[in-house]
Amino acid sequence: MIYIILGLLIFCAHLFSAWFSRRRIPDVLLLMIIGIVIGPATGWVSPGDLASIGPVFASLTLLFILFDSGLDMRLDTIRSYWTGVVQVTFLSFLTAMATVALLGYYYIGLELTPALMLGSMVGGTAAAIVIPLIAQMRVSQRTRVTLTLESAISGVLCIVTTLSFIQGFKDGSQTPGIVIGRVLSSLIIALLLGVAGGIVWSSFMHRIRRLQNSMFLTPAFIFVIYGCTEALGYSGALAALAFGLVMGNPDYFSPSFLSRFKLQPMTPLIETEKGFFKELVFILKTYFFVYIGICIPFTNTTALLYGLVIAAALFVVRFILIAIVGRKNTPDDRLTVSMMIPKGLVSAVLASMPEVVNMQAGETIIPGATTIKHVTYAVIFCSICICSILVLVTSRRLIKNENDLTNENTLP
Repeated sequence: MIYIILGLLIFCAHLFSAWFSRRRIPDVLLLMIIGIVIGPATGWVSPGDLASIGPVFASLTLLFILFDSGLDMRLDTIRSYWTGVVQVTFLSFLTAMATVALLGYYYIGLELTPALMLGSMVGGTAAAIVIPLIAQMRVSQRTRVTLTLESAISGVLCIVTTLSFIQGFKDGSQTPGIVIGRVLSSLIIALLLGVAGGIVWSSFMHRIRRLQNSMFLTPAFIFVIYGCTEALGYSGALAALAFGLVMGNPDYFSPSFLSRFKLQPMTPLIETEKGFFKELVFILKTYFFVYIGICIPFTNTTALLYGLVIAAALFVVRFILIAIVGRKNTPDDRLTVSMMIPKGLVSAVLASMPEVVNMQAGETIIPGATTIKHVTYAVIFCSICICSILVLVTSRRLIKNENDLTNENTLP
């Protein structure tokens, strides 16, 4: 039975993708609904059944989505929009974290530090959701680069900030300087490791292609880069993005020492290799969204209500923020950036960590750990639903605006 379901999911994913292109019905939401049906609704599959493979699978999906996104980016484009990316990413994370912390403290009843930690868990955006969505939308290059980089960087901010809070609970102190230092070091070192790995691997690509069945060697090396970065305590996801960026822009990263060591110039990936990665991302993305649907808890209605309120508040704050900082962008760009704040993999992984810490310690080190987990899961579900609905409505508006502009340009 499991093999039939796995096969049907791929067919459904292609069908949903076609529906998105024609009817603007987000395939993300439809895949999540399938997960809800076979998970919480019928009980065919439970999160416990996937406990051993779930985290590995989720990390694998994020890894390849970020790598594939790096391949498609051009450095000259990133350089043009970098200031706006940094501004949107950090301001959005800080405002989202503050908003959730206030709601957690005054509305849910958490203590201040756990409320701030809840805010850090859901302050970013989900790369595994944002990137596939914008790939199917008619958006400008500026918007595409901004949202892709924001999803990667904000994920790192969520991870490092939350882990810093958890470490503070263990140590009995919360020092702002330590939290900021960990965030900056994780960003910089992860990028450097990814760039170094991309330079080395791209320099050997001409020899690697001579080997038989070499298509899977690049994914294998991505695993190595990701694993080494994570083992050092930094963001493997951001390293994967940097690795893909180097592989997609070898002309910008060809150092002079390559010729000194008699190494060949850096070689870009060919179209066949890029196509292979896109097929891989499509399959992983399909199963990932179904997995998210399976893991959504529907037994705690209070947590679902909290999650809905928090998700709605986050979208309102985001719209206000983008209206202020994005005044120079077009209305369509502002609208697209404003609604792309779904939560996903990173938030789901971080949500379970406070409970794990309490169990390992044999006492309640982090108060409200169970509430934090349930509310975070609810925010993930509600934010994806709201984002999907907004994408459905906005995509039709963007197409209408584009058609109207085309008609105006063709008038005699």
